Amino acid sequence: MSWGTELWDQYDNLSIHTNKGIEVLDKYANFVRDRVAIETEYAGKLRRLVKNYQPKKKEEEDNEFTSRQAFRNLLKEVGDLAGQREVVSETLQLQIIHGVSVLSKTLREERKKCLTDGTMLQQTLSSQLSSLERAKRNYDKAYRDSEKAVENYKKADMDLNLSRAEVERYKNIMTSKIQQSDDAKNEYANQLQKTNNLQQQHYGILLPAVFNRLQELDEKRTRGIREFIIGAADVESSVAPIIARCMEGIVKAGESINEKEDSLKVIERYQSGFTPPTDIPFEDLSKMDPSVAPQSNYSSVPYNHLTIKGGTLTAAKLKKARGGILNSIFGSNKEDFSDLPPNQQRKKLQAKIAELQHKVDQETNTRDGLMKMKIVYEANSSLGNPMTVEGQLNESEHELDKLKMNLKKYQGFLDKANQLQVANNSPQSNRNQLQNGHRTSRHSNGSASADDHHDADDQPDDAGSLSRSDSEDNVAQIQNGHNNNNNGSSASPESGLGTSHTSLPGSGQGSANENPIGEETSYEAEVELLQPLGTCRALYPFEATSEGSIPMSEGEELQVIENDQGDGWTRVRRANNSNGWDEGFVPTSYIECTLFA
Repeated sequence: MSWGTELWDQYDNLSIHTNKGIEVLDKYANFVRDRVAIETEYAGKLRRLVKNYQPKKKEEEDNEFTSRQAFRNLLKEVGDLAGQREVVSETLQLQIIHGVSVLSKTLREERKKCLTDGTMLQQTLSSQLSSLERAKRNYDKAYRDSEKAVENYKKADMDLNLSRAEVERYKNIMTSKIQQSDDAKNEYANQLQKTNNLQQQHYGILLPAVFNRLQELDEKRTRGIREFIIGAADVESSVAPIIARCMEGIVKAGESINEKEDSLKVIERYQSGFTPPTDIPFEDLSKMDPSVAPQSNYSSVPYNHLTIKGGTLTAAKLKKARGGILNSIFGSNKEDFSDLPPNQQRKKLQAKIAELQHKVDQETNTRDGLMKMKIVYEANSSLGNPMTVEGQLNESEHELDKLKMNLKKYQGFLDKANQLQVANNSPQSNRNQLQNGHRTSRHSNGSASADDHHDADDQPDDAGSLSRSDSEDNVAQIQNGHNNNNNGSSASPESGLGTSHTSLPGSGQGSANENPIGEETSYEAEVELLQPLGTCRALYPFEATSEGSIPMSEGEELQVIENDQGDGWTRVRRANNSNGWDEGFVPTSYIECTLFA
């Protein structure tokens, strides 16, 4: 069934209906637009919420607890949820709102065109009906005039008093009026036939075509709303699996909380390493010299600085006690952390040693890289000047010696702390402490007793003196043991670069090429031809404009002898016309590498 057949006379109602349908489409677009705004605001608030509750830098030490880790993972999952809400918002904006806007604009233009065509058809039909009405009125008037003229002629013809000329005049008038009536009749008949034909075409062909176009337009609008509603649901469904995984991550974070593990970590963090105080001895005043004032041993209790004396525990005292606890656990003003409790001191020293060891490894890698580059430059001077890296190498060696000195120093601190702990926990120490009536252990500020300080002051710092001795020997060798090679580079042990392609280890200068740090590292293999790691093909032509680089043409095949170290350059090699090899660096982004398995 079509609107053109069934609703041939409902032009105005169809016009109103199609307009309301487009308004419904626009209303849905506004609904989605407001939802997008809500989704965007919700995602933004979630992100601000996550940001506001991110652990502060001062709370990083608490991240070892499973509850804190779970909360941090929860924040991560909530951040991912915010990201999915942003995806929903952006997809609705790009697909749904944009599609609805385009469809609404298209429908309005098509409806306007249909209504314009319908209006023109209606005007044409109305104009033809007006012409028919005028023709009918003219015919009616002409017919009445002709009837009156015939009647007047008959009266004049019967009147004997009128002259022949008068009668003839009435006859001519009658004939004229009859002719006018016949003409008006014919015009009316023509207009009537024309109007009927136009009316049949109007209601049978032209206007139904317009109504059918309006029907297609409305169905397109209805179908569009259906697709947009389903599309919006699909957008939500597409992120549902990710949101479900976020929920699973939150549940997993909650299940990862282990109260027993957190309790053990609390013990590990706050355990001081002190032993509980012994019984306070009874002081018999009757057996004491009355001239000697009694002395209290209560202050020797290791945790007396946490005891608040007085009858009432005020807020100020509580704050002061809490501050003392935090300072004794987290704060230290001494290099060896001797003002901390034993366990915390060892923990701090171990962390410091791990940090220094990491720096030593990094600096060692830097030094090895510089030495490798120096040897490569010495083997092929076209790649660069070896003297350009000598200053950096000397500085790296100096920094490495300094780090190793600090590492040995803190290892000595740790050994001393371990020995002190063993001595304090030994049976002989406990026996001596009991004989004295109190324990001589670290006081509340984490420092050792007076005797311990005396022993520590008398004991030489072997690690520090050894490192200083090594450093002084290196300086003496730098000042007195210069050995210049053909390129003019220094052969001092400080630089570690005395070995060149003309002066290899094992010659008379071998003692000057020993590693000052005690690591026996040889770079003889670098002088020989390096084995290729793979091949590469030049994707673009490259002109060598910097020292150490080589040019290449597009499509050229080269050998890869050193991978990109993160600086964007790859070292390659190719055969030259003199049966030799050209080596140098090319941009990694300019080549396509195929490495050997």
